[in-house]
Amino acid sequence: MRIAIGLLILLILAAGGAWFARDYVRRHPQDVPWTRLDLSHPIGMFTRRKLVELGDDSRFCRALLTRAGTQDLAVPPRRPTLQCSYDDGMRLSAAGARDVAFIPSGLVTSCPVAAALLLWQQRIIEPAARRRFGTSVRRIDHAGSYSCRRLYGRDEGPFSQHATADAIDITGFQLTDGRRISVLRDWPRASAEAAFLREARDGACDLFATVLSPDYNAAHRDHLHLDQADRPAGWHLCR
Repeated sequence: MRIAIGLLILLILAAGGAWFARDYVRRHPQDVPWTRLDLSHPIGMFTRRKLVELGDDSRFCRALLTRAGTQDLAVPPRRPTLQCSYDDGMRLSAAGARDVAFIPSGLVTSCPVAAALLLWQQRIIEPAARRRFGTSVRRIDHAGSYSCRRLYGRDEGPFSQHATADAIDITGFQLTDGRRISVLRDWPRASAEAAFLREARDGACDLFATVLSPDYNAAHRDHLHLDQADRPAGWHLCR
């Protein structure tokens, strides 16, 4: 009799655990690794990894951007050399879900970078600007995405993620009230602008495989480097 009761209790606990697991996945798909990315979901534990993996499925990535309401356009593949090429380039649009002119029209990035930039704008940058300055970000200042070059512009060594349009360098932000925030000028200061830049950096770490700031080295003193390098086991770098 006791064995039967014990088995019944175990079955009840197992059923309850299965129900809880299904309910958790339903409520928090961003926190489990096997659900597909949805740009309308909150940023979760596996959002960054899912964004990086969009590099293996450009059709799905582009569908996500369309579903999100952007008017980003796919561009033809660019393959000047084996190391310097991309097949999933997106020409970013200032219209639609990206609001005002946050992303300067015409910038081309890989699709995973485009998707991460959209979430960065909506979930990190805009809330931080409203909270700290009482205004919105009109646009970002950047130093480009695609560039056929090696790391740090060296003559030898590994190629940069810029060589596949999987990176973008952010140099600052322009607010709708006319103020400008500069990584080079404002990062070293004890100011609201410096705090905003660090919040932007920290938020990007949940969305990009690599985030390098002036805290990393002197080569990044004037920009935030954001990229979607696909590393083994989802390893990422945030400095």
